[in-house]
Amino acid sequence: MESINIFKGYGKVNPDQLEDQTQTSNPKSPKPQKPIFSTLTISALICLTLVIGLLLAALIHESNSESPSLSNSNSAESAIKTICNVTRYPNSCFTSISSLNASPKPDPDAIFKLSLEISIAELANVSSLLKTMNSDPATRDCVDQLEDALSRLNDSVSAMGEKALTEAKVNDIQTWISSAVTDQETCLDGLEEMGSTAVDKVKSKMKRSMEYTSNSLAIVANFKAILDKFHIPLH
Repeated sequence: MESINIFKGYGKVNPDQLEDQTQTSNPKSPKPQKPIFSTLTISALICLTLVIGLLLAALIHESNSESPSLSNSNSAESAIKTICNVTRYPNSCFTSISSLNASPKPDPDAIFKLSLEISIAELANVSSLLKTMNSDPATRDCVDQLEDALSRLNDSVSAMGEKALTEAKVNDIQTWISSAVTDQETCLDGLEEMGSTAVDKVKSKMKRSMEYTSNSLAIVANFKAILDKFHIPLH
């Protein structure tokens, strides 16, 4: 009987003992904790992205507000002011061009061409006046200088009418207008050196023509920068 009892003890396993053994041999592993730093990093990246987006939107808005608007009803007037601001005489530039500008759209090419045509018209009036005055050598020389200046300005208008306005052509126009300015200065210098009695009258009459030609010279000298403001390439 003892042997039977002994075998019975080995043959039957107590469920409580089995559970204890299982827990002892294979304890539960602790649950992995969520990485705190990775969560913080993602939140920081999201915030940084939002800040960068807001900054870019503000910069774009500021850039658009500073650039001449093509959709405003006063865009042509604004364009003339923008262009005339590069000149030495912005008031005479704006007044003379805005009175003749017929285009409702901002067109730097057309505005510059108007500036040239205004210079030509005013200079032609001065030349015609000199031809009616006493024909002394100083006056005749002055007329020749003004005629040369008119030729240079007309060449500039013709070049502006061509389809391709390259950097080389802009440089040529700048040279021609610069020569027209020099011609007018040489005219006055000659009258003063010769002691002409007409020097004061001619100087008074040439005041506007010299201002207008100076304005045209300043515009063409800054023409590339002007086109950049309107987001227009040389064409």
